[in-house]
Parts: sequence; structure tokens; C-alpha cells
Amino acid sequence: MKPIWIVDDDRSIRWVLEKALSRQNMPCRAFGSAKEVLSELEREQPQVLVSDVRMAGLDGIELLRTVKRKHPALPVIIMTAYADLDSAVSAFQSGAFEYLPKPFDVDRAVELIQRAVDESVRESGEEETATATPEILGQAPAMQEVFRAIGRLSQSTVTVLITGESGSGKEVVARALHKHSARAAKPFIALNMAAIPRDLLESELFGHERGAFTGAQAMRRGRFEQAEGGTLFLDEIGDMPAELQTRLLRVLSDGFYYRVGGQQPIKADARVIAATHQNLEERVRQGLFREDLYHRLNVIRLRLPPLRERREDILLLARHFLAKSARELGVEPKRLSPEALRFIEQMPLPGNVRQLENLCHWLTVLAPAQVVKVEDLPLELREPPAAHSPVVGEGVAALPAAAPASASATAGAAAGGDWAGLLGQEVERRLRSGENDLMDAITRRFEATVIGTALRLTHGRRIEAATRLGLGRNTITRKIQELRLEED
Repeated sequence: MKPIWIVDDDRSIRWVLEKALSRQNMPCRAFGSAKEVLSELEREQPQVLVSDVRMAGLDGIELLRTVKRKHPALPVIIMTAYADLDSAVSAFQSGAFEYLPKPFDVDRAVELIQRAVDESVRESGEEETATATPEILGQAPAMQEVFRAIGRLSQSTVTVLITGESGSGKEVVARALHKHSARAAKPFIALNMAAIPRDLLESELFGHERGAFTGAQAMRRGRFEQAEGGTLFLDEIGDMPAELQTRLLRVLSDGFYYRVGGQQPIKADARVIAATHQNLEERVRQGLFREDLYHRLNVIRLRLPPLRERREDILLLARHFLAKSARELGVEPKRLSPEALRFIEQMPLPGNVRQLENLCHWLTVLAPAQVVKVEDLPLELREPPAAHSPVVGEGVAALPAAAPASASATAGAAAGGDWAGLLGQEVERRLRSGENDLMDAITRRFEATVIGTALRLTHGRRIEAATRLGLGRNTITRKIQELRLEED
């Protein structure tokens, strides 16, 4: 372990910290000025730097900024007075690991320095492996299986079906399959079945000739043609309309396709990788997906594990996303305290890797300190909504009222948040009145109410609404279109 450097023009402070650290068998060096530290940094680097703010000559904040420019991973603890708010703010803005208010408790100071040492050791270890880290992160056994599969498929052009929950990283895996294949120098083209209106999907996929339909002012190349020689990624394949499934099957079978309105066959030279979060076997049984197309796509199946099956990867992913957000915003990366990390590792995270990435971006923007504590996490994660939350109440209120005979029971149920009881009463009322085909109508009404309420509470921000509901962004886009929520 390298020594801890202490810089303070107050000899007594240096002496107290030196003695306290030596009792913990932690090597240290003391400096009386920032100038001495900068001179010594030309020859060696400490494990942690502890610096006072107010010193003769170069002050602690300027020292911090200079050190961070040359050694961005070096943890720096700034010592400052209780009332010196500006110094504390400047310290964090300049990338300080933490600040230590004076007068300080010696045990608290040693504890803080030990945390910084642990952080420094972890950072150095991760930096060594970062350059060798591929575009997909994961140390869990389930992810190692995915890596092995990508390696085995690197020289193959076989069709691959990627399955996994929303937000688990299916497109990232598809891009990795392309990058490590013989087609890497050619285009990777992605098309999301759930994000394109049904009447435009055929043209998007196969292109169209001029005059093929109203508004087709010029010939347009489709995604198959754009991906020539490369890879075509068809995301949310389970949402592909039936008529388009037939055309895709013909392309995969015969190797040729036609532009919309075209007469000349075009040779298809693109490797197809499909992905879905849905159970395709169940959709086949329901008659919603062609069985022959399913077998054409399901040559090699690659299952991505949800984040709850790879919780040991959460720290690695969180550090990556915090660093990524910091680069995008031009700020120093935030760090998770051990308590915050343990809290996040226990969260359900239904939105998987995407939800964790969104959380890290939120923390980069809104967490008050460089070291994120549990109390810095979003309130809705720390305090799950009660049974009588506004979302549930409004969702029930949107359903038609139950029979008048049970009005008092309904009022009591509503006050107690018994939305399931209210729903049961409404279903019973409709069935008794002779209504049939009830399941679809009730389900659509329920989904419209839940998604509509989430969109209202997030002021129309779809990604935030999807994250809070545990949906993928593609799923919520598709649901908004199906339920015609944009027309409201």
C-alpha cells in the first residue's frame, strides 16, 4: 500500500493525523504546503491525499483541481471548517472524495481515510481490467455463458433469437454478435417492430418503389437492403404483424424479397438476429405468431438473464454507468457508499440493466454529494407506495362504479385501497348483465388507466413512466399506440 499524504500548514493537525494513522498501521507522509505536494507528485503518487483548504500560497481547492487533472482516480479528502460552505461546495464540484469538517473526531477521520483507501484499491483494480472489458459487462456465471455463446457464434452467419426481459440488453448482445462476426465491417441495422406503425412496417423493412402508394415520391431502400453484407436486427419480433410474418418467412426461406410496388426480386444478403421479451411459443399456441417462422428464427437461441439473476454484476454495472453519465455531463463520477450499494443490490429492479442505468444517470445529476448514501436515492425507491397511493386510487376510479347496492362497501374499499375488490365487483356486475368477451375490454381499460396515470405523474416522460411501471421503453410505446392514449 502506498502512503497517505497529509498537507496542512498547521503542524498540530499533521501530527494528530500521523499518530492516528500510524496506530492503524497505515503509512503516511506529511507536507506543510501544496507546493511541496505538487513537487513530490512528479516522482510518486499517494494512495489517498488529505488536504486543508486554507493554506498559505496555493490553497486546497486549487491543489485538488491540479491533482485531479493529472491523477483523476486519486481520492482527495478536503478538510474544511464547519461554516465554510463555499469550500465544501467547491470541493465536491472539483472532484473531492469527501470533505472532513474541522474540528474533526480523530476516529471519524481515520474511518473516512480508510474508505478512501478501499476506494482507491478498487478503482486501480478496475482500471486494470477496464481496457480489457468488452462492450458487455458481467462476471456472473449466467453472463459468462452469454460471452461463450458469442465467441462460438463469431464465425457463423446462422440466425439467432435473443430472448430476455425488457431492459436486459438484447440489442447490446446483438451488436456484439455483429461486431465479432465476419460481417463486422458492414452495417448493423436495427428495426423495432413495436416502435413503427403497422402500415409503415412493410416499407421500413423492404423499401418501396416510387409511386407505390400515396406519398411515395421517390424510391426508398428498406432495412434489408441497408443491411446488405451486414446484420439486420429485428427487435420485439413478437409484435410483427401477421401479414409481415409471411413476407419475412419467404425471405428467410428463399433469400429474395421485393420492394413495395416492385417487380424485380432483390437478393437478401443480411444476417438476421431477432429479439423478444415475449414467450413466442405461447404466441404460436395463441395463433399470434407463425409456427414456421418461429422455427426459422429459433435456430440458435440466446437467453439473457434478468438482473435479479446476476446481482453480483450490479456493482460493476453501476460503476460503469456512473462513469458514463459523468463523462456525458462533464463532471466527476459519483461513488456508491457500501450501504447504498447493498440497498440497490436488494432492489427488485424490474427494468433490469436499463433501470439501473437510468438510476445512475439520476444520481449523477441529482445526488448532493460525491459519495451516494441510501438517503440520496430517489424517494420512490426508498419508500414504496402505500396500498392507497394515488395511482391505485385513480386506476380504480376510472373503472365504472359498482352496483348501487354495495355503495357503502365500495366507499370503504376505496378508502382502504381495496382496488381488487372493486374490480371483482365490476366484473361480477358485467357478467350478471350478460356481457361476454369481457377479458380484453377490462384488460385494456386497466392498462390504459395505469399507463395514463403514470404518464400524467411524469408529465408525459415515457422513459420515466416505463421505468416506474417496470416496463421497457418499447413496450410502453407500443401500449400507448394500441390504447390510443396519444389521442386523449
